[in-house]
Amino acid sequence: MALALGLWHSLPLGRSAALGPRLPTGAAGSCEQCVLWRLRGAEVMGNPGAFKRSLLFSVLSYLGFETYQVISQAAVVHAAAKVFRVEEILEQADYLYESGETEKLYQLLSQYKESEDAELLWRLARASRVIGRLSGTSEEEKKLLVYEALEYAKRALEKNESSFAAHKWYAICISDVGDYEGIKAKIANAYMIKEPFEKAVELNPKDATSIHLIGIWCYTFAEMPWYQRRIAKMLFAAPSSTYEEALGYFHRAEQVDPNFYSKNLLLLGKTYLKLHNKKLAALWLTKAKDYPAHTEEHKQIQTEAAQLLTGFSDKN
Repeated sequence: MALALGLWHSLPLGRSAALGPRLPTGAAGSCEQCVLWRLRGAEVMGNPGAFKRSLLFSVLSYLGFETYQVISQAAVVHAAAKVFRVEEILEQADYLYESGETEKLYQLLSQYKESEDAELLWRLARASRVIGRLSGTSEEEKKLLVYEALEYAKRALEKNESSFAAHKWYAICISDVGDYEGIKAKIANAYMIKEPFEKAVELNPKDATSIHLIGIWCYTFAEMPWYQRRIAKMLFAAPSSTYEEALGYFHRAEQVDPNFYSKNLLLLGKTYLKLHNKKLAALWLTKAKDYPAHTEEHKQIQTEAAQLLTGFSDKN
């Protein structure tokens, strides 16, 4: 088809062209050239076989170009339909996620495991992780899903490094894998994940979840047990963090998107407990306990918040 298109542009079309191009009058040698073109035209016209071949060749070139146009237009329509289809799937996936329909979400996105679309892939990583954290998921299945989620997140990042969500879920999945690779790998992964979280915030400063996750990173290092600190010092130039730093990120996440996540409320309460401010701890833990529970994770957070609040009353 490309060849046909090239020929379409190089071949003369129309009856006047068959007699040769119109030359400018007064040009040097114009008479000789006119005679030559007329002789060639007469040669073709006087040879029926040559004329038929010329006509057939022109028709085939024209049909080739028409076919090229039709296929090009069809390709554009197909590409537009594909984009629309992806957008439709993403909307459906986000609705299922927000509704807590985790099994349906995973079933929907699992159909697109071979997709090259970063937006589909990071959502599939998220869905795999959510399914893996359900109480009914066996330990063997959970491990498979954790590594599966990491693979999807990695592919999403390879397809689009400008996707803040791909950076975020890649970091989350690296952290999850550390649970299956020993304490050294877990600590090593902990150092790796801060950078993609920060990249996610850089790409989208309004993403409260990424800010929240940096807060978790700070909180985790602030409460790291002594033996893990010792391993970290042997392996790395160990960074340090504080509960105050973690608290700053949790509050910043709330400022960006108030009440976006019950775990952020819970961690605000727990961090204030670490800082011995029971009044503010009780305030945030109560918010976490009263947060609507749409998912199993929300129910677990409600339970933990209620237990911590009960501990307050028992001590008083």
